[in-house]
Amino acid sequence: MTAVVPLCAVQFVDVLGTTLVIAALPTMLADLGAPASAATPVVAVYAVLFGALLVLAARLGDRFGHARVLSVGLAGFGAASLAAAVAPSVGVLVAARGALGAAAALSVPTALRLLTAATEEGPARRRALAAWSATGAAAGASGLVLGGVLTDLAGWRLLFWGNLPLAVLLVVAVRRTAPPTPRERGGPLDLAGAAVLVAAVAAVVAGASLLEDGAHRAAGAGLLVAGLAAASALPAVERRARDPLLPRTAVGHPGLRRGVLASAANTATTSSAVTVATLHLQGSEGLGATATGLALLPFSVCVVGGAALSARVMRSVSARATAAAGLAVIAAGTAALLGAGLGPWVVSAGVAVSGLGIGLSSVAATSLGTDVPAELQGTAAGVLNTAAQLGTALGVAVVLLVVRVSEGTALPLAGAGLGWLAAALLAALAAGLLLRRPARAAVAARSAG
Repeated sequence: MTAVVPLCAVQFVDVLGTTLVIAALPTMLADLGAPASAATPVVAVYAVLFGALLVLAARLGDRFGHARVLSVGLAGFGAASLAAAVAPSVGVLVAARGALGAAAALSVPTALRLLTAATEEGPARRRALAAWSATGAAAGASGLVLGGVLTDLAGWRLLFWGNLPLAVLLVVAVRRTAPPTPRERGGPLDLAGAAVLVAAVAAVVAGASLLEDGAHRAAGAGLLVAGLAAASALPAVERRARDPLLPRTAVGHPGLRRGVLASAANTATTSSAVTVATLHLQGSEGLGATATGLALLPFSVCVVGGAALSARVMRSVSARATAAAGLAVIAAGTAALLGAGLGPWVVSAGVAVSGLGIGLSSVAATSLGTDVPAELQGTAAGVLNTAAQLGTALGVAVVLLVVRVSEGTALPLAGAGLGWLAAALLAALAAGLLLRRPARAAVAARSAG
């Protein structure tokens, strides 16, 4: 268990870096003399490169060693943080944020793979995965508050300077505690498959972020179409590869496929619901940024509680059923937001319930997805994290589009309410799909009876 602490700390640092920047964005742009429109590339470039490189990073870990690739990612994280801390212009800041996203892509899936290698299958691994999810939630909760406080007290550059000692400490800790993992001895790396997958994911994430902005909606739609076209070409490219980036055994593994479904549904539903809740609190309720952050704090706190609870639940219930139950709780919490007109306390209560649900479901989804043969666990870690990133990007984009298109219409339920309803229905649908028995299993069961 010694390795679990620094590996979870990697997750904490990466998530914290994202939320810290969101809170400090207005001050950053004002200090660099940048227009408000620059906020989109500063935020989006991290998500684009992070999501696009996750699977490739996991495969690099399989080939060259996960501890080595993780160390490179942490070193890159420190170097990119230094560049951001001294950035003289918004262009340099955007480039540094992109490098941070790439470094995080190298770090997160390799850290998750090492986490599964450091723990035995069973209760120990479930506790480790619960700690992994809880540290991410804790970082999300503290980042929004710390970002604003530290920026007010010492300036936004301190947010990046603080990453340097953290990166050094984590590299040392990982090198000392990381367990050995087998290296893949395959043929040449599937560069063609990597290029197509990176292009597809990058286009989808970038397109989704632009789709939210009415001025760039056409460009966003074009990127989404291009990304989906690239994704449709990937199977043909992979069939020709001697050592495909996505092994056929991984693509067809039922546990990984269910884990991908749950991971994508978790982030698509909760990220979109919380984003709409933020806009509602700052718009309809007139709350400031700090008050909004405090009103939404129960979400992250309950994610930690749900993650801790999941390890106990999965002692007697399967991971698939736990993930479905978590998504059902997410649906209930999101549906409760339809009563937001009664006051901000309803929003806090609704997101708290959703937080409990994603805490349950995220640990179960990771357990499902990583319950694969050892040689596939690196790939599984990359695929699961990619699914979560795509879920966030597409979920937020689609739900915000529903909200904005329906505003001012004569629909019985419009605006934020319709967005929350869409997210709740998506969570319920995903829960139902997880519980559905595969056709072959059902036929076999009937035959046996």
